[in-house]
Amino acid sequence: MSAIPDPRTTRLRPLPNLIFASRWLQLPLYLGLIVAQGVYVFHFWVELVHLLEAAFGSQAALDKLVTSIGYKADAQVTALNETIIMLVVLALIDVVMISNLLIMVIVGGYETFVSRLHLEGHPDQPEWLSHVNASVLKVKLATAIIGISSIHLLKTFINAGNYEEKVLLWQTVIHIAFLFSALAIALADRLMSHSSPRDDR
Repeated sequence: MSAIPDPRTTRLRPLPNLIFASRWLQLPLYLGLIVAQGVYVFHFWVELVHLLEAAFGSQAALDKLVTSIGYKADAQVTALNETIIMLVVLALIDVVMISNLLIMVIVGGYETFVSRLHLEGHPDQPEWLSHVNASVLKVKLATAIIGISSIHLLKTFINAGNYEEKVLLWQTVIHIAFLFSALAIALADRLMSHSSPRDDR
């Protein structure tokens, strides 16, 4: 019975080594996503500060909020109302969910396609990372995209008076398409996991 080679001492030939090392070309992409994460954090706090300022009576902050959420009214908005607060809070939740999506892509993608993070035993290791692979990552990303799409659709329905009917229709159709895509990905992953070869000996 041949001995299993120790991966720590196994040396690859030059060409396979070059091909395998090419995975590090993805590193700048993940670093770029970390920068994008920082931009989202900054945007979140800008919107939150505007909301707080508007709550204390700042008209300039209120105007910025109204512009950022695309809210329109027959007369100038001079005070916060429930609809504006709800739209701003949904926008903040949207930023958080996109940020969560970025974390899944950065951490899960790096762990799956670039290099191990060696987080085993770390108290802050994400629970989902312990069993992540390419298939699990695809399903989780699809689920996260559905959540983000749901927030966008809810924002549109709350502010429906400022949208044309065809915009409402197409956003609903696109959201349903996301749902079916996620179901198809999950079903394909389930079928592949059940049809994988097993050792029957």
